[in-house]
Amino acid sequence: MSDFRRWLVATSVLFALSLALGVGATVQDPAAGQQVLDLFREAFSGDLLGSPPAVLALTLFLNNLQACLIMFLGGASFGLLTALVIMTNGVVIGSIVELIRQQQGALFIAAALVPHGIFEIPAFIIAGTLGFLLAGALWAEWQGQGDAAAEAARLGRTFLLVVLPLVTLAAVTEAFITPGIIAGVA
Repeated sequence: MSDFRRWLVATSVLFALSLALGVGATVQDPAAGQQVLDLFREAFSGDLLGSPPAVLALTLFLNNLQACLIMFLGGASFGLLTALVIMTNGVVIGSIVELIRQQQGALFIAAALVPHGIFEIPAFIIAGTLGFLLAGALWAEWQGQGDAAAEAARLGRTFLLVVLPLVTLAAVTEAFITPGIIAGVA
């Protein structure tokens, strides 16, 4: 198995375990899930939900791009920042999803997440994978094996060619398509 596949699986498992932790915490204490949702709304939503779709798409794109960049470049912390961002996102998403599932049902969650999530979640996982690969390249160079700068350039190209388009598609879908699907389900 290639290093990319191995780290893709590891990143996916870390994200899935973090999601499960968020879901489990909210099942145990729905008030904690409500606190996470309130903090999320304060930090990221604000007046954003009433914005025109183009403004919403741009804001979502910039927020998700920032998270993906932090996960990728967090590899320079030998992967610690990458892991922290993946786990934090997983716990927050899991907690919010479970709380909304309890209040609105699974069909609402599917309508709200699947359309853009098919692009956004792979973007996050691939960005995290690239961060862990960057950490491995730095470790290898530190041990006198490999060229971290050359590997960072290769990984950066992958980020631009794969993650950036996925983040773009996710933002456009979330701003222009997901609201109509939610309205049809609600």
